[in-house]
Amino acid sequence: MLVVDASIAVKWVLPEENSDRAAALRRPEERFVAPNLVAAEIGNAVWKRVMWQDFPLADGLSAIDLALTHFTQLIATEELAARATEIAVELKHPVYDCFYLALAERERCPLVTADKRLLAAAKKFKSVEVRAL
Repeated sequence: MLVVDASIAVKWVLPEENSDRAAALRRPEERFVAPNLVAAEIGNAVWKRVMWQDFPLADGLSAIDLALTHFTQLIATEELAARATEIAVELKHPVYDCFYLALAERERCPLVTADKRLLAAAKKFKSVEVRAL
């Protein structure tokens, strides 16, 4: 099982740098989990494309649906909020990213991200293995 954040999920469905590497993670035997916050973050990435890159809305909506199908399970943020906030304070990093760290810690599995800021912050958080894409 892997926790993957929106930086990976977006690369599964929208052409971006290293989309091929993100797609390579999707092996039949692999299970992906994320906080349900990932849906909002994927939606925000699609919104940016639609608003500023002449990306068709219908394609964006399909991309959101497709990205979410790759997750075995989405975990309610309510289950992770307290721990994510503790981690955010400890790392001095935005709480949104720390939901992924809290889930990886709880599930005792790696977090995979393409987010350079999250990778840098997570180096100080030794209880979770964080992998760069």
